[in-house]
Amino acid sequence: MQVKAIRPERDALEIKFPRVEGYRVELPLHETTYKWSGGNAVTVFDSTVVRVDTDAGLVGWGEACPLGPAYLPAYAAGVRAGLAELAPHLLGQNPLEPAKLNRRMDAALKGHPYVKTAVDVACWDLLGKHANLPVCELLGGRYGDDFHLYRAISQESPDAMAANVAGYRAEGYRRFQLKVGGDPDTDIQRIRAVAAVMQPGDRLVADANTGWRQHEAVRVVRAVRDIDVYIEQPCLTYEECLNVRRATDHPFVLDEVVDNIGMLVRGHADRAMDVVNLKISKLGGLTRIRQARDLCVELGVAMTLEDSWGGDIVTAAIAHLAHSCPPEFLFSSTDFNSYVTVSIADGAPHRKNGRLAAPTAPGLGVTPRTDVLGDPVLVVG
Repeated sequence: MQVKAIRPERDALEIKFPRVEGYRVELPLHETTYKWSGGNAVTVFDSTVVRVDTDAGLVGWGEACPLGPAYLPAYAAGVRAGLAELAPHLLGQNPLEPAKLNRRMDAALKGHPYVKTAVDVACWDLLGKHANLPVCELLGGRYGDDFHLYRAISQESPDAMAANVAGYRAEGYRRFQLKVGGDPDTDIQRIRAVAAVMQPGDRLVADANTGWRQHEAVRVVRAVRDIDVYIEQPCLTYEECLNVRRATDHPFVLDEVVDNIGMLVRGHADRAMDVVNLKISKLGGLTRIRQARDLCVELGVAMTLEDSWGGDIVTAAIAHLAHSCPPEFLFSSTDFNSYVTVSIADGAPHRKNGRLAAPTAPGLGVTPRTDVLGDPVLVVG
């Protein structure tokens, strides 16, 4: 018996971009200020929401929100400036071919993955709507009912950080990312104070966000060698982090220095990490981070899957990515929309007892609130 392939009519696949819009939205924090290494702090996040229209009537949405200008090589106004440069090259292209579209974006704008992220996520939103499937099913399938989250603990005094951990545990969190990377002596106290309130099943990560010098990081890891704690991104460069890794038997997490597949392969070959933190906008969107995630699964490397920051649309994208990751490789994820006071989309996922689930509606499953977004600050097409 001959089996004939069945495929949609070609016209159904010939969907093109006629228009791209960008919106600016401010996201204040519930805790008023978020602090991390180097004295850095943010009180209001500046997020860019992207709308992509198609000539078939489908609309896709994406979001990019850098963690201020001093964290990664990314800044909020740069998203919009980059989109103004990039968007004309998208007109007439098929958004249902995200890998092909990524190649075109790379040809039109070298680097700047954070600029391309919102466009790529919007294309996955469109692809899901076109296929009538949630994005997580397109990214590999939905594992289980939900997945666990971590809570970032803003840099404060040791006692204040310990109290914050206790408060968030009451909300269901069991994984805590402690913001250190300041004075080593104070950081040792922070780690010890928080470790003292840990309970069985909790996981503690001391995340320096590149803030220590190599000699400081070595001092800290040796001073807390008796504590069950993961050490995350202690220093600015990969080489410094690798040297610290070799000076400790603590589980080790790399984050900021792993910004492409090549660095991921290098880190695995050097045994530089036990866990890797992969951020959607750091790699350039869902297309690229899916490649990295699937490589980690093949290599046996656990992951934190998240983004730099964002609101409801970013949280939905994170949820779809994390929910489609085999759970034995998902170390943690996060729900950024719970940190901010402004909701920008209906249908977004919200945590329940420290856990999150991806929406079940087609695409990202969210409907942006136009009354909150206001008028576009960028229109191309």
